[in-house]
Amino acid sequence: MPRQERHRQLLDVAWRLVGDEGTEALTLGRLAEEAGVTKPVVYDHFGTRSGLLATLYREYDARQTALMDAALQVSEPTLTGKAAVIASSYVDCVLLQGREIPDVIAALAGSPELEKVKREYRIAFIEKCRTVLAPFAGAARIGSPGLWAMLGAADALSHAAATGEITAVEAKDELSETIVAMVSRSARNGSP
Repeated sequence: MPRQERHRQLLDVAWRLVGDEGTEALTLGRLAEEAGVTKPVVYDHFGTRSGLLATLYREYDARQTALMDAALQVSEPTLTGKAAVIASSYVDCVLLQGREIPDVIAALAGSPELEKVKREYRIAFIEKCRTVLAPFAGAARIGSPGLWAMLGAADALSHAAATGEITAVEAKDELSETIVAMVSRSARNGSP
């Protein structure tokens, strides 16, 4: 099998393992066994378990970014329109992954190397949101504390929807309202 196809196969098997059994079951040896390949093949693709988890997170983030970018292109050019797209994109991406992505994110938190990758993607998401929402803040700059709070709300609401604590609609609506309130507050207060 060509390297790119093998890589895709290994990632698909890894996502299945995480979905069926959680990240604890995801070892390079187990991945090799489930994919029907030798351990050296898996090690060649990911190097370490941390490398595999980082690759899963990158794939998740790339999917989330692509979905959000496409939706933003065709969204209503208003604050509520942009906020709704950001909220829907974030929640939908988490729901698409089910319980898998919270497990991967939890596993990422234990490794400084992987925490760095996660942080880089979070900062990129925050900056994308700042850029998309900036026209609605008037002359004010949307402050980082508000954007970090928005991200925390996005994570918590998406997780609650994924675990059935609230509905997806409730998560999207609450996140959208949170985003609108943050931008409106920045515009009123002239946040630096």
